[in-house]
Amino acid sequence: MPPDGGEDVASTHPSALPEPVRARVLALAAEVLPQVAGLPPALRRVAEFAPARRARLGGSAITDALADDDLRERVAVQVAARPARDDDVEVAARAWLARDEGWEGLVEGAGRSGSAGERDQAELERLRSRVADAEQAAKDARSKARSQVEGFKTDNATLRRKLGEARTAERQARETAEEALRLAEEARGRVASLESGQDKEVRRLRARVEQLEAELATLRQGERRTARADRDEATVRARLLLDAVIDAATGLRRELALPAVPGAPGDRVEAELGEVGGDVRTPGSAGILGPGNPAVLEQLLTLPRSRLLVDGYNVSKTAWEQSSLEAQRQRLLGALAPMVARTGAEITVVFDAANLTNRPVVAAPRGVKVVFSPPGVIADHVIRDLVAAEPPGRTVVVVSDDQEVARDARAGGARPVSAAAFLELLAR
Repeated sequence: MPPDGGEDVASTHPSALPEPVRARVLALAAEVLPQVAGLPPALRRVAEFAPARRARLGGSAITDALADDDLRERVAVQVAARPARDDDVEVAARAWLARDEGWEGLVEGAGRSGSAGERDQAELERLRSRVADAEQAAKDARSKARSQVEGFKTDNATLRRKLGEARTAERQARETAEEALRLAEEARGRVASLESGQDKEVRRLRARVEQLEAELATLRQGERRTARADRDEATVRARLLLDAVIDAATGLRRELALPAVPGAPGDRVEAELGEVGGDVRTPGSAGILGPGNPAVLEQLLTLPRSRLLVDGYNVSKTAWEQSSLEAQRQRLLGALAPMVARTGAEITVVFDAANLTNRPVVAAPRGVKVVFSPPGVIADHVIRDLVAAEPPGRTVVVVSDDQEVARDARAGGARPVSAAAFLELLAR
């Protein structure tokens, strides 16, 4: 190795080497870098790279580190242990690392021959790259063509299968349509036959209905004449008996000089209600369910000593549901005044006050009694008690749509009347 004092400083730094020699020095150093001991921190990180990346990514760090003779000598030892290529650049690079005798001339000669060789090598690499690119392109083209052919084969098979299925479906649809047309023609024939038969049957039935209607009209006319005659005869007999009874009763009353009976059987029940907080106000009234004809109801109320019990809220809510309870009471009691004058019946209206502690103040018209049920007792029970207090045979009418009240009233001998019929009578 030449003495240190005789070396050219510029030529000993890797950056001063000809480009081919410098590149080969970097490549050799990068290959052996992991085996070199005592690497500085920068090179230890480079040594961890993959071999192909060390010279490319750590070239600057390797170049600066090789300026250190100790490191360069350790690198040269590792490089010398590896097989060498037989070319001037390889020899010059190894001579520079080992500082063999005459390394300067080797480096200089390699630099001169490296320029032309580098150009040839570059051209060769370019051509090789183009050949490799062309081969890769051809390979990709063949692969793509094979994929396309496979795809075309698959599509062709799918299309053939779908075509076969479509032809089968079309044939089945044609057969189904022909069958449907045939069935439709048969159905039209059957319908036409049925319509013809039905028309004949309808004409026959219409003629029969007209005949029966004529017979029924004749029969009803005869029944009405017979019923009218029977009714007139029964009316005459009933009126004759009634006149006889009235004349007898009038004569007996006149002979005995009997005064009019004071009070009514229901007075005791109403008095008891007043004692327990039922709040009986005289005049007052009460109701249930009865004849659906208002005219019949009015005839019942015009009978002597007839009694009318009205289920107050049951009737008022039927007629004036949207109004307040107070307004309902006043409207109902106000509508009863003309009925009292027209029929002379004894009227009691029972209002449900089972849940009230204070009884409302009610202004009842003359001839009408108002009863509020006691606390804890509903109006239905008060009406049942009033019906039970009446003697058998007296005309008692109960106005209510409550079916239980109507059933109990009928069982007690009273006549139940619906609220609708009662309201229709009030509206007269």
